[in-house]
Amino acid sequence: MGVEWGKSKLMGNYFVALIDSEEDFHWSLIPFILIWVAFVGLLALWLFTVFVVPYPRKPFPSEKKYRTLDKDGKLTAPKDLPSWMDAAKKKWLEAKEKKQEFNVNKYVERAEVFMTLVIPAYNEEKRLLGMLEESVNTLERHYSNVPIPASLQKKQANGSAARQRKPQQPDIYEPVPDTIYQDFTPKGWEILLVDDGSTDKTRAITEHFTRTHLLPAHPRPASGPWTPNPRTAVNIPPDSIRIITLESNRGKGGAVTHGMRHARGAYILFADADGASDITDLPKLVTAADAAADSESRAVAVGSRAHMVNSDAVVQRSKLRNFLMHGFHYFLWAMTPPATARIKDTQCGFKLFTRATLPYIVPHMHMEGWIFDVEMLMLAEFNKIPVVEVPIGWKEVAGSKLDVVKDSIKMAWNLFLLRFCYGLGLYS
Repeated sequence: MGVEWGKSKLMGNYFVALIDSEEDFHWSLIPFILIWVAFVGLLALWLFTVFVVPYPRKPFPSEKKYRTLDKDGKLTAPKDLPSWMDAAKKKWLEAKEKKQEFNVNKYVERAEVFMTLVIPAYNEEKRLLGMLEESVNTLERHYSNVPIPASLQKKQANGSAARQRKPQQPDIYEPVPDTIYQDFTPKGWEILLVDDGSTDKTRAITEHFTRTHLLPAHPRPASGPWTPNPRTAVNIPPDSIRIITLESNRGKGGAVTHGMRHARGAYILFADADGASDITDLPKLVTAADAAADSESRAVAVGSRAHMVNSDAVVQRSKLRNFLMHGFHYFLWAMTPPATARIKDTQCGFKLFTRATLPYIVPHMHMEGWIFDVEMLMLAEFNKIPVVEVPIGWKEVAGSKLDVVKDSIKMAWNLFLLRFCYGLGLYS
């Protein structure tokens, strides 16, 4: 059978010309159609993976450094940030060189402090000060760097002395509760303020706050969402507030994940910079995480506002906002695996992780926008990490950067992408 090439220049004419009659045209062409469909499908998947699927950017060298204030209140030169992830990678490479087995998911450096608070901040000059004030008050009260003297402990046990750390700071110190770290209970705390490419005075506000709580014997307290008229403020230790500056905006998820890579705490909390979540509920999350932790000391405690559904804070919102909130919850329920779908409040910016949990979640994060919380919870579920929901105090704080309609659509799209990519194995 000859083929007349000049009849048509249409792609596929060669295959059409191979067909002897119209009767067997359909069946004879099916294999070639399937080949083209498979090719187009693979090409579309490749294009989708390259141009649509989000992948986090690698940190720049300057983003692996931090600045803080020394004991004289002077801003230090950039210092290297410790990274348990980099240490794990180094260990893995050494084991690979020696042809030894090494489970990178189970390795994390020992904690240096009891609590790490990661605060993602983007243009937060108007809301950050009060949140920092309330945070250091709680952190100093519960997880102070200075151990309570044995003599004072005895007096307190006998009820003959008030609980205090310094005469000028009444009711500041409370002993660290028993934890899952029975062999080693690190003392102290750190705040990692991750400046997510701010263009305002976010860094300057943080430096000012640190300086005014380092040097004066009696720091002047700043009012916050939960303490509009504070009476006392605390002194903080040098190097307790570390400022990390990202060269460009990554999004809340990117800033949180970056901070968690460099956390030194036995427990790691991330909290929104607006102070909407009541930081004094932090010990409740620690207790809940301890109770839920598995044999590897892994646990996630999720601050939840679900109990406030019928409160004025929610009821008085606009009908559009409440409609989008409920719609998103139904979509979330349909798109996420069972354990994640059962969590009533996935989006509250107040979540606590035990240190042993970090290697199973942080290195595998992809989403850098608002939906990153859901990915963290999905990764916890995939790795069979216990997740417990804890009711916390929460209040609306003016100045939110959330565009209700635009960001709701974006979150729904990113949720679809998240489920699609994990379902197809594009994310692992």
